[in-house]
Amino acid sequence: MQTDRKVVEDLSTLRTGYAMPSERVANKVLPRLGKHMREFIALSPFVVVATAGADGKVDASPRGDVPGFIRVVDEHTLHLPDRPGNNRIDSSHNLVDVPGIGMLFFVPGVNETLRINGRARITFDEELRQANAHDGRLPRAVWIITIEEAYFHCGKALIRSDLWNPEKKIERSTFASYAQINADLFGSDVQELDRYFDDSYRNKLY
Repeated sequence: MQTDRKVVEDLSTLRTGYAMPSERVANKVLPRLGKHMREFIALSPFVVVATAGADGKVDASPRGDVPGFIRVVDEHTLHLPDRPGNNRIDSSHNLVDVPGIGMLFFVPGVNETLRINGRARITFDEELRQANAHDGRLPRAVWIITIEEAYFHCGKALIRSDLWNPEKKIERSTFASYAQINADLFGSDVQELDRYFDDSYRNKLY
């Protein structure tokens, strides 16, 4: 690791490298959901969730389901169903310690994203789990998210990345399969892992 680089150590120095935000940008943050934000969440099948533990370690986790899987309860509240995963529950561990949460919503084909910051609590409440079931399959838990900040983020990052351009998709065979990655890590049989992950993806999404 290089240690001879001069790094920024205070906010006043940091600001010298950037122009001040415009009044419109500075004032776009709302303490609640507006009309277009509600519509965006209803169209969104994918969100990245950021949390941090009491030890300061930060985690970012992808969450995806059918569009609108995160339910808008009112202009201040969201419900996120916690579907089956790998059972590490890193994000949930963090939220028990530190309830702060950041969310970045994506809608395929739209370059702008929606950012929401707030606080989250986790519940095993049966009624809420039933309300967030998929084809009768209940989520492990439901996150109750209280919104503190909500705002749309401009599309520059997605435009630069050309993320939604189908011509930019790689041939899947050019990168190792998930089974191969795990086989290399743990010395397991790749064909056995292929069957395991195929079954998991087909039959254990919910």
